Amino acid sequence: MTTTKLDATEAEPPSTWHSTFVKITQGNALISVLAVLLALIAGGIMVAFTDEDVQRTSTYFFARPGDMLAAVWNAVSGAYIALFRGSVYNFGAPTFARGIVPLTETLTFATPLIAAGLGVALAFRIGMFNIGGRGQMLMASAGAGWVAFAIDLPFPVHMLAALVVGMLAGALWGGVAGFLKARTGAHEVIVTIMLNYIAFYLISWMLRTPGLLQAPGSSNPKTSAMKQTAVFPGLLGPQYNLHFGFVLVVLATVVVWWILSRSSLGFQFRAVGENPRAARVAGINVKSMYVWGMLIAGALVGLAGVNQVLGTITTGFAADIDAGIGFDAITVALLGRSTPWGTFAAGILFGAFKAGGFSMQAAEQIPVEIVTVVQSLIVLFIAAPPLVRTIFFLPSEARDRRRREKQRLTQLKAKVAADDAQAAAEEVAQ
Repeated sequence: MTTTKLDATEAEPPSTWHSTFVKITQGNALISVLAVLLALIAGGIMVAFTDEDVQRTSTYFFARPGDMLAAVWNAVSGAYIALFRGSVYNFGAPTFARGIVPLTETLTFATPLIAAGLGVALAFRIGMFNIGGRGQMLMASAGAGWVAFAIDLPFPVHMLAALVVGMLAGALWGGVAGFLKARTGAHEVIVTIMLNYIAFYLISWMLRTPGLLQAPGSSNPKTSAMKQTAVFPGLLGPQYNLHFGFVLVVLATVVVWWILSRSSLGFQFRAVGENPRAARVAGINVKSMYVWGMLIAGALVGLAGVNQVLGTITTGFAADIDAGIGFDAITVALLGRSTPWGTFAAGILFGAFKAGGFSMQAAEQIPVEIVTVVQSLIVLFIAAPPLVRTIFFLPSEARDRRRREKQRLTQLKAKVAADDAQAAAEEVAQ
């Protein structure tokens, strides 16, 4: 009887609610959300420490603590309200059309971040660290920009030609790293870093050379303005900066999702990313996957560069056209857990930080660098899931596994003891 009860106890599965709770608390999505929350809390602490009223009231905190607490609340709430009004909706605007301008600015900032983030995320899924976003963006910008200002074509043929050339340039620049890794075993981190420098100095030289990228009749290292037939059209009218590039990154997100989740190529990408040796044994051409993966990743990052020259900065660009987006894309991909829609959401969040950071600085005189610190802290917490779980007292998968093993060992000992007792009782009875 004792053995039967123990067997029933061992076979009893956990409740549905418990299983659901464990999946949620151990999932990557919750860790990402909590990482953002912790970064915002840390950012609030920095805002409070740098506020003049908080510093002034802290001198007599023990006499009147309420003054300092009120100053802290006013500083932090004012900062994040300004962040919201600068990135989502401006409640002080006279009309709804004016009120949603911050949201459109967020989406405009997010557009190249999403595209570049998708390129980095795709490389992550293949087990490659693509930190060559800057070089790929610069080459794509140069290709798309040259077509946009040097060739005369009708709309939309001109726009499509510039788009295709820019993405091809980014793909080829990313494919160099994939080819070298496949053929020589060169590490993609070193190769892409070197390609970043090569692209930057190459574009800088072309911008200073008449007849290449430099605007005719100018001595400044800058291109001519893009022709209107090549510029992305606006989506909501001339009063907004949001352009057709946002539609393209939505389509790119869908395509990357389909590649990774629904295609045989995506299956091979994921297999190589999980275990290259096992993938090779299964008949997958690992070297070919490295090349194809970096080609597609480079094209996606190149789309970010195309968005810059055909959508955001159409009056001509210089060597700083990448605006740090190639490196920010790494953060976006990490926060999005290298998934297409996670990267899309992370890109919008970072676009909101960029749009709202200027509003914080203008309305509350808060240094815009605090937003950069918040972004860095997000990466820190994303890279340390055990720290996040400890802070919020979330269950740990390793801790749960050890507890389950301990329970099984205890049950096994009890079962052995019960069997010994039953055997002894049968001997006595005989």
